[in-house]
Amino acid sequence: MAQGGLILLELLMTYKFKTLDLGRCSYEFGIAEQDRIVEARRNGAVPDMLILLEHDPVYTLGRNADERHVIASPEKLAEVGIPLIRTGRGGDITYHGPGQVVAYPIMDLGDRGERVVWYVSSLEEILIRVLAEYGVEGRRDPANRGVWVGDEKIGAIGVRVARHITMHGFCLNVTVNLDNYRYIVPCGIHDKGVTSLDRLVNGVTVEDAKRLIIEKFGEVMGA
Repeated sequence: MAQGGLILLELLMTYKFKTLDLGRCSYEFGIAEQDRIVEARRNGAVPDMLILLEHDPVYTLGRNADERHVIASPEKLAEVGIPLIRTGRGGDITYHGPGQVVAYPIMDLGDRGERVVWYVSSLEEILIRVLAEYGVEGRRDPANRGVWVGDEKIGAIGVRVARHITMHGFCLNVTVNLDNYRYIVPCGIHDKGVTSLDRLVNGVTVEDAKRLIIEKFGEVMGA
């Protein structure tokens, strides 16, 4: 094998990540676990990690979100039982709920010598490759981060990077209840819709989607 090939093989063998599946949990618990692992990663106590989970129903507002993108009144949100929480990620407003796989990669970009633009593009690539396994063509939109099928968003991205450590991440709509998006303007985009895998493919499951996310994360990140 050529020297370059040996170096690449060595890198692939030495870069590893661990996966933590939290199952279904509240948004507060998921974020608390993320914060705990971020601090451990910053201190070198754990390697890069990929947290997977499903949140209880919740609307989250990013750092620069416009609260006018909440269409429903506080009374209506209380009636449907979906809280509204402001969070530290980038992006506008989105919905999380059962049937949607949320992924929080905790990575040290400094170790890899990479920038945030590369990281966000890599997350999009992971989602595009997952969709391809189902025979679905996902695409990027130069004006709006995330992954789209036609004019409908199927995968959202909202990240934060502090002192080279990544937080928050991406989500993929698998079997999520799309009716809950009607109370908001998803991601602040008025002229596009949202969709899910089970609208496009029969027999999809959250567990299978998680498996593919782990696999494609490893491919794209060179693990």
